[in-house]
Amino acid sequence: MLILTKIASLAAEYSKMRRRYKTERSVRALPLEIQKDIGWLDLQSSNSRHSTPEICK
Repeated sequence: MLILTKIASLAAEYSKMRRRYKTERSVRALPLEIQKDIGWLDLQSSNSRHSTPEICK
């Protein structure tokens, strides 16, 4: 049963990452002004994809 729990955990993590990727792609497609209005994070200013991003000013 431990193996099934681990597989379920990995599947859930993959699903979460995939949803985040799709959301990020959708928001990045919006004009910069709208991204700033909704408070989207400026990921381009960070060094890596997984580092802590800075908030748009």
